Amino acid sequence: MTGFPTNQDLDAARLRHAFGIFPTGVVALAAAVDGRLVGLAASSFTSVSLLPPLVSVSIANSSKTWPELRRAAHLGVTVLADHHRGAARQLAGPVHERFAGLDIVISGEGAVTLADGLAQFDTTIYREVEAGDHTIVLLQLHAVEHGDGSMPLVFHRSAFGRLQRPA
Repeated sequence: MTGFPTNQDLDAARLRHAFGIFPTGVVALAAAVDGRLVGLAASSFTSVSLLPPLVSVSIANSSKTWPELRRAAHLGVTVLADHHRGAARQLAGPVHERFAGLDIVISGEGAVTLADGLAQFDTTIYREVEAGDHTIVLLQLHAVEHGDGSMPLVFHRSAFGRLQRPA
């Protein structure tokens, strides 16, 4: 068995291609901040801990949205369903159009979720960890709602897709 070559070129394009082989789910992260809706789509969401209940999401340090979003008292996280492909694109698009036409719910603490998501979480920032060109944000859960039995939206090879329902 041979090992990895020692002179590999680990440029960003090569890494992005390799990382894209692994499919991920997609979430909306949103809140009301100073009376405005602020949010983004992320494909780096994962569960972390049951005690305390924690999840994580990685945010690019170049994000213009995160500095504003992180000021919110509570953040809403919505696990997007396969019918949310347009919503995911919208949440990654122009700031003033991110919530146009979306059916949202705003908690008393300002967490914003999509009404028809697979799961909705009310969270607060537990910790932020610098990690290269991203920040890993650990979020503590305060409430959870489950949606219908739709399939999740999947991000794979730089495109949105869907899982096949088991036979």
